[in-house]
Amino acid sequence: MSPSIQPEAATERIPRATYRLQLNTRFRLRDALALVPYLHELGVSHIYTSPLFKAHPGSAHCYDVCDFSQLNPDLGTEAELAELVAALRSRDMCLVVDIVPNHMGIGGPENAWWWDVLTHGPASRFAGYFDIDWSSPDPRLNAKVLMPVLADRYDRVLQRRELRIHFADGKFTLRYGEHRFPLRPESLASLKVSVQNAGASGEDTEKLLEDLDSNPEALDALVQQQHYRLTFWPHGDSESNYRRFFNVSTLAALRIEDGHVFADMHALLRRWFEAGLVDGVRVDHPDGLRDPEQYLHRLRDLAPHAWIVVEKILQPGETLPATWPVAGTTGYDFLNRVGGLFISTAGEKPLTDFYAEFTREPTSYPAVAHEKKRRVLRELFASEVHRLTTLLLQLADRHWQLHDFTSDELREALCEVAACFGVYRTYAQAETRVVTQIDNARVHAAVAFARQQRPDLDPVLFASLHELLLLHWSGEVEGEFVARFQQLTGPVAGKGIEDTAFYCFNRFVSLNEVGGGPDQFGVSVETFHEVCVEAQAQRPHSMLATSTHDTKRSEDVRARLSLLSEIPDRWCDAVRRWSAMNERHRRDGRPDRNAEYFFYQTLVGAWPLSLDRALAYLGKAVNEASQHTTWTHRDAAYEDAIRAFVTGTLGDPEFTGDLEQFLAPLAAPAQINSLAQTLLKLTAPGVPDIYQGDELWDFSLVDPDNRRPVDFGLRCRLLSGLPSLKAEAAWRRRSEGVPKLFLIQRALNLRRRNPDWFARGNYEPILARGRKADHVVAFSRAGHAVTVVPRLILGVKGDWADTALDLLPGEWRNEFTDEHLRSASVNLAELFQKFPVALLTRKEDG
Repeated sequence: MSPSIQPEAATERIPRATYRLQLNTRFRLRDALALVPYLHELGVSHIYTSPLFKAHPGSAHCYDVCDFSQLNPDLGTEAELAELVAALRSRDMCLVVDIVPNHMGIGGPENAWWWDVLTHGPASRFAGYFDIDWSSPDPRLNAKVLMPVLADRYDRVLQRRELRIHFADGKFTLRYGEHRFPLRPESLASLKVSVQNAGASGEDTEKLLEDLDSNPEALDALVQQQHYRLTFWPHGDSESNYRRFFNVSTLAALRIEDGHVFADMHALLRRWFEAGLVDGVRVDHPDGLRDPEQYLHRLRDLAPHAWIVVEKILQPGETLPATWPVAGTTGYDFLNRVGGLFISTAGEKPLTDFYAEFTREPTSYPAVAHEKKRRVLRELFASEVHRLTTLLLQLADRHWQLHDFTSDELREALCEVAACFGVYRTYAQAETRVVTQIDNARVHAAVAFARQQRPDLDPVLFASLHELLLLHWSGEVEGEFVARFQQLTGPVAGKGIEDTAFYCFNRFVSLNEVGGGPDQFGVSVETFHEVCVEAQAQRPHSMLATSTHDTKRSEDVRARLSLLSEIPDRWCDAVRRWSAMNERHRRDGRPDRNAEYFFYQTLVGAWPLSLDRALAYLGKAVNEASQHTTWTHRDAAYEDAIRAFVTGTLGDPEFTGDLEQFLAPLAAPAQINSLAQTLLKLTAPGVPDIYQGDELWDFSLVDPDNRRPVDFGLRCRLLSGLPSLKAEAAWRRRSEGVPKLFLIQRALNLRRRNPDWFARGNYEPILARGRKADHVVAFSRAGHAVTVVPRLILGVKGDWADTALDLLPGEWRNEFTDEHLRSASVNLAELFQKFPVALLTRKEDG
């Protein structure tokens, strides 16, 4: 039983601010405990952790949970968890945990459910816990699960004697490298007899197993009797008979819609809630679930007072379903909205023209995204597409409209519709036959677009899919098709857009972020205000993020890159100059200009960037892009050329010197951008989240780069010096990141003193006046606090001229500079004289 704390801790708590910690073998619960005083002093109310359940041993991220009934021993003990929570409670703080209901890690016996399925096949009591298709027409998969783990084809692996039978503690297992597999009890009779006949002699047992391992025919005969089929790892994308997380074969999807599965998966979480250890959850990848809304209602029943947010990736213009009983999303929608404020729409055309000139790549992002979704459907999700095609063939036998279409035609039509969705998925509920008007419109738009894209396919195919997806056709198979189709389109968007198109369409990579649209060039102040007003009315406690463990670039990388939209001519000239001087580092025309352009943007955003980090990042980027090399079909010559180019350029003082000269005048403006978006996050409607370490400047790239160890000792020392520090002194120490830490502590402590201003207070836009009015974002909360930040800072050119704000009458205090303002009209030049952003409070209220 989990240790418990005082009962009152279970009452509802909306976070003031969360702080994300990535727990693993290098940073455990004990380490989190040591940070509690620091985070309390910073102003955070909730620690928000990566998954705490038992994961694959040594997991760096812990999203590969293999046992939901245990705390991950790599992270600590239940007593240490209780000690952490007690320390939090003593400072009026709480704990939020990440949960993964969509899938489990299936790496070995650590996952007892999967191990039992591999042992007993369809007869396992856990066979229904996983989304496995036991009815494959392939005789090699009769009552078996495909296991794509081999580094080579099965026959070669067998001949090289890489498969071994292991006997220990009275049990036989099959070993392949680090992989372990159970052996079906019925297949072991003769083997057990042989071992028993060998008596007590361990040497004789070893000899028997050695003889078996060296006999390919005998060993294959044993392997073929098992409830799994071992195969070459790339075959998982085309032949897998279990649903996976995206196309990751080591993560098997759960049937969480089954009440027994839900209960077993959440048993420990329920105990944590009942014991008062946990106050909130982040739900990973809800779009993978068969019925996300049903799941979320069950979760809400389990934890009626919990703060629940979901990792729902909203596309531009999309909103969270109103019927979901959650506080909101994990903040990617805010991330892209606030980031867009610092991108100049005037830069779109010159940057687009230069991208076309320099790279010769297409400049239509929707076309690129559509083509990449088609590719991943064809290459990465072939097994899922096959399963849907099989269902369509069954429907063709029942619906006369589809009688005379081939399986190829059915497959092509469903793939085209899947690729044409403008959002991750719809939520039609086959059991209750509910389709919202919004989903109706999305299906209609996707099918209409698909018909335009594939005029070679019979319109009847698309008309039938339209009827089917809107539940106009009823039946068990019909409902099964709709549910599985909806579970597929999210992963297709994730892999096709986030993990492919975002590495191919490199016009302006600051826009290439999860939940963002690379064709959405900038966000107006008016739009930002409109969405904030709506957020305060609809989802006032949604999470607000600017960096996460999944972002492609950290908030500070994007803040610097966004400046390029204000200086397109200077940027384009620099790229031409760099490309000319770096020609000597190219090999046979490689890298291609698109990868080269991506590299230069990366350097501008993340500089200084070490060679090791640059090589790792570019190596991942070119494989994700899949234009010249891929994870499954590596082009060694191309990748060697990339490494040589990166190594050569970063070791070239002429180039790096020129790069640093280009960056020097951008340093302070980029820091102002960072402070501005941070203050907006801390004071806009919602719950601000700080990703580990980002209270100082952080120039991390995509994982695993953003999971590097954080120097918390440095942060603790800097924080301890803030009480005596004035705003001007903090700004002078900007090379250390002190202004960001200073801002966060001041803003969060204002929220601590006045929680209702931000949790429930209304949001009122304040429009600046004067010649630089478009360079200001300002709003008030509850009429008591006013946020004022600059935007498009290079365009200000150091002169705010007559730009001013009109405030409500009264005396106001600048929370950063401690200045008092007695005039209802505030000049921006004076307001930003000592610190580049402002947070004002009425003196009588603050």
